[in-house]
Amino acid sequence: MCATCGCGESHEHEHERRTVKLEHDLLAKNDRIAAENRRALGTRNVTVLNLIGSPGAGKTTLLERTIARLRPELALAVVEGDQATDRDAMRIKRAGGRSLQVNTGAGCHLDAEMVAEGLAALAPERGSVVFVENVGNLVCPALFDVGEREKIVVMSVTEGDDKPLKYPHVFRAASRFVLTKIDLAPHVDFDIEACFARAREINPRLATMRLSARSGEGMQDWCSWVREQAAPAS
Repeated sequence: MCATCGCGESHEHEHERRTVKLEHDLLAKNDRIAAENRRALGTRNVTVLNLIGSPGAGKTTLLERTIARLRPELALAVVEGDQATDRDAMRIKRAGGRSLQVNTGAGCHLDAEMVAEGLAALAPERGSVVFVENVGNLVCPALFDVGEREKIVVMSVTEGDDKPLKYPHVFRAASRFVLTKIDLAPHVDFDIEACFARAREINPRLATMRLSARSGEGMQDWCSWVREQAAPAS
C-alpha cells in the first residue's frame, strides 16, 4: 500500500469516502506547495524538469550523459527520488553534477514538499536547470505536481510498445515523451512508431523524442531542448 497517496486503500464502502477525501486534501495541499515552488523558482530563473519512468527506464544514465555534455555551459543539479540508497545521487556526482538524494521509504513518489526541501538544500544558482528524477513508478508520480516547468515521461524500448495504453494518466499529464535505449530496438519486439501513435492517442499535444544515452543517438536534440529550457540568469 502507498502510505502517502492511498493508492492501495480498500474500496469497501466505509473506507471509500474517507479515501476520496484524503486524496482530495493531499492533492490540494500538494498543489498549493507546488505553486509556491513555481513562484520561488521563477524569481530565481531556475527551471525544474520532472522525469517520470519505470525502474530501469534509463533516467539516471540519461542524466549522467546530459550533465557530461552540458556542464561546461549550464548549471545543472538533480533531486534524486528513491525508496532507499543514495546510489543514483552518487552516480550524478561522479558525472560532475550537484545532487541531493530524497529517500521516500515506503512512499512511491516525490511530492511538492519533498522537492521544496530538496531545492532549499541544493540552493541552485540563478539560471540553472534542476532535474527531478522521480521514484521509479508510472502511476503515483503522475498525480503530483512538484512545481516543475515540464513533466517528462521516460520509457525504454525494453518495456513494450503498448505501455501508453496501459498507463494513460502519465502520458496525459506529461508534455514530453522520451523513448530511451533505442540502440536495443533491433533486438527486441518493439514498434517505435506504433508506441508514439498510441501515446498521441492519449495526449495529442505530447512531444516525442527518441535517443540512446549509450550510443549518443538523439542526445544532441535532447541537449538542445534542455538548453532551451534554461532561463537566462539575471
